[in-house]
Amino acid sequence: MVTRKHEESRILIVGLGLIGGSLAAALRASGYGRRDSGDADGFGSAKERDSGDADGFGSAKLRDSDDPGGFGPAEQIVACDPDPNEIRRGLEMGLIDRGDTRLERVVDGVSLIVLAVPVLAMRSVMGELVRCLGDAAGDVVLTDVGSTKAAIRDCALEVFGRMPANLVLGHPIAGSEKSGVAAADPELYIGHKVILTPEPDTDPAALARVQAMWSACGAEVLEMGVERHDQVLARTSHLPHLLAFSLVDTLARQDERLEIFRYAAGGFRDFTRIAGSDPVMWRDIFTANRDAVLASLNDFEAGVARLRVAVERGDGDAMLAIFDRASHARHYFESLLNKTSYQAEYQMQQQGNLRYRMSPGGAVVGRIRVPGDKSISHRSIMLGALAEGVTEIKGFLEGEDSLATLQAFREMGVAIEGPYQGRVTVHGVGLHGLKKPSGPLYVGNAGTAMRLFAGLLAGQAFDTELTGDTSLTKRPMNRVADPLRLMGAEIDTAEGGRPPLQLHGGRALKGISYDMPMASAQVKSCLLLAGLYAEGETRVSEPAPTRDHTERMLAGFGYPVHRDGDTCWLSGGGRLTAAPIDVPSDISSATFFLVAAAITPGSDLVLEHVGINPTRIGVINILKLMGADLRLENEREVGGEPVADLHIRHAPLKGIDIPLEQVPLAIDEFPALFIAAANARGTTRLRGAEELRVKESDRLQAMADGLAAIGVEHTLYPDGIDIVGGGSAEGSNYGGGRIDSLEDHRIAMSFAIAALRASEEIIIDDCANVATSFPGFVDLARKVGLTLTEESGEEGA
Repeated sequence: MVTRKHEESRILIVGLGLIGGSLAAALRASGYGRRDSGDADGFGSAKERDSGDADGFGSAKLRDSDDPGGFGPAEQIVACDPDPNEIRRGLEMGLIDRGDTRLERVVDGVSLIVLAVPVLAMRSVMGELVRCLGDAAGDVVLTDVGSTKAAIRDCALEVFGRMPANLVLGHPIAGSEKSGVAAADPELYIGHKVILTPEPDTDPAALARVQAMWSACGAEVLEMGVERHDQVLARTSHLPHLLAFSLVDTLARQDERLEIFRYAAGGFRDFTRIAGSDPVMWRDIFTANRDAVLASLNDFEAGVARLRVAVERGDGDAMLAIFDRASHARHYFESLLNKTSYQAEYQMQQQGNLRYRMSPGGAVVGRIRVPGDKSISHRSIMLGALAEGVTEIKGFLEGEDSLATLQAFREMGVAIEGPYQGRVTVHGVGLHGLKKPSGPLYVGNAGTAMRLFAGLLAGQAFDTELTGDTSLTKRPMNRVADPLRLMGAEIDTAEGGRPPLQLHGGRALKGISYDMPMASAQVKSCLLLAGLYAEGETRVSEPAPTRDHTERMLAGFGYPVHRDGDTCWLSGGGRLTAAPIDVPSDISSATFFLVAAAITPGSDLVLEHVGINPTRIGVINILKLMGADLRLENEREVGGEPVADLHIRHAPLKGIDIPLEQVPLAIDEFPALFIAAANARGTTRLRGAEELRVKESDRLQAMADGLAAIGVEHTLYPDGIDIVGGGSAEGSNYGGGRIDSLEDHRIAMSFAIAALRASEEIIIDDCANVATSFPGFVDLARKVGLTLTEESGEEGA
């Protein structure tokens, strides 16, 4: 457990039940107030009582720590509980130093007070506290553990007449069916979340002290508004308990209840386990959080009604849509546990921290297949959902970005089976069959998904909100919002044209002719998808060729798309017909291994079934211009997309001036190509790549900073960079260093392969988002010969 030094000299826990007792136990385990008395349980002294104390269960005062006869450190845990037996038990367990049933007898000198009493008892406890709070330390801080924050805030306003600046409302998301201090668990909070709900005028110092206390107990401390907290907890905690109590009560009142419970399977036991919780506590919670609980119950009852209708009618597709959406939502939540999570829970999550430690040297050999193309995976779900019929997809990329797209369509009523080992079955609903989602559509880190969604949702009859993780919410969206507005869409963005996007439905779209100011396949695809719903023709002209997956796939689904030179167009009002899709391996993912083999002596690598769409092969063209020994083998066409096996061996690279016409064909691959340039002889020059500044990060600046960290000579320009390569045939071409990836997966993976020619190890921070683009990167990197260690981002910080 990570411990943190406390500022508190004396902590008072009011309410010594499971939560309060476990807090005391966790504080003891963290080292707070622990005495070196040889106590076996490690919690501290259990019996330091004044034998002359009249009530017999706890000393009213402990001697000061500077008293020659003192018992130990000044840090003390004291408790108040109406049950003297709980106080006595807490003392015997060594969890507290003293306690009493009367608050005024234990409040003297305390610097932090934790109110761990039932919600409905909070008003009376606060009233009692007001009368004796003057005996506490001058800088005393108050906090609580209640699961309904609005009710407790109302109590504070009534009792104190205002919200005290030193009161920090909080709620640990942890518990047990057991109760009482005897069930205290020092590990109850480890790895669990504690949500603090500070007010605008809450003292930052008070907030920091409460955060420090919970962090020392091993908890993950988050912040949230009071109303948002109560809404989220009503759905994720209070409603499940309500349903469990109701189900068990319903079955327990039936005549055959003994048979029902005797043969209940594990699923029943798992679901109803929480019905064993404290009934009084839950009565109080449901009473205090009534409105939010009723709102969540209304949503649930509406969902049950829909399922009932589907069962009555024998509507298999409707049942499948509900069951599969629920099943994969559950798995999706699990996969995002350490990241910004999905729908109602995403505001409760924080970005996980992950660091790569790359050892220098190595070779790259073998035969591998990288995951499916992300761009095609996104589009296969989108067009399959909008098609009429069933679309079978093979090779689907099971990364978080693609899963976010898949889950979003489930939220809009599309039945989707899988993914199972890259296989997905989409039961299309037609162009006008999507349904309004129950909340914001969360697309994670997927800029492609957000921009394409903006186009296809602009023409729907319902309102939609699109949001994403912290990285995506920094990226500009006006490049799609502005032309969509010209088509008649109504779209609101956050400041600076950034997500979240609010799309107002029911707007009639009209086709436009649009000259893109930048070469962007995402913008082009967005407008073409909006054009499916627009009156007349939608024409898009691009200043340079960009990937054409959308046009190819639309044609594969039977929707006519036309092209003449740099302009493509379609007419609205058509229909899509389901068609099978075989997703080729992603050339962007393959690029990291292509460059790894190209720069490393002794390398010999084959990358299987890679998509070589002419609008995507800039990286192949550029590497060949630099002298790479790269051959395309077994070329073929699969589902309208050309594929091949890429065979690459090490060969000395040379610096080049990258042709302007190749820039848009390799825009996502440049971070890795910069590493190739750092290992080439001479200077590599890139211009016309200002698009790199508005990716997941400013990739020009991020790569320049990383190159500087490992000692690669370079000159940065507004639209490009010059990189002076080391050019050594053997050994290292630069040093090691520490890289900030800025949560950008391509920056992280690029410097991971750079370690192959480094003289010292390269440490890369913020690598958690690699999984969003390239699941399995770490395993494949190790398989072909890189030495990569994953570490928690907190270690050694």
